[in-house]
Amino acid sequence: MPVNTKAIGKTYEPVLYAVGREKIKEYALAVGETNPLHLDVTAARAAGHDDVVAPPMFAVVYSAPAVGPPIFDPEIELNFAMMVHGGQEFEWGPLVIAGDEITTTASVKDISEADGRGYYVFESISTNQRGEQVCRGTWTNIVRGV
Repeated sequence: MPVNTKAIGKTYEPVLYAVGREKIKEYALAVGETNPLHLDVTAARAAGHDDVVAPPMFAVVYSAPAVGPPIFDPEIELNFAMMVHGGQEFEWGPLVIAGDEITTTASVKDISEADGRGYYVFESISTNQRGEQVCRGTWTNIVRGV
């Protein structure tokens, strides 16, 4: 069955995430981060930041909720039983700091087929409350046996 490409370019409702100090600390500790900028508000302020700084891969925390709707969109017809994670790429902008409000919008960047596999590429654009793009994510899923 060929992949359905009709959803290419479709954009989904934005998702707002309020970045909390404790969530940053919890994430940093969970991934073994020891940089005090992520754990200690005093150290972060001494370095010139308003609050603790989110580690770069914290982007998954604030952007993944926006990527769920396209992945589960019935119009895309993604076969979960045959799906594997193909990869993620991120391009970061300004630092994300506790207290930021990040809005992420996801879209279907591409759907293609090659060698009996479907390639589903989603893009997320995350901006802070000042309108600065803090992260652009590319999320690729591969479906075997299409």
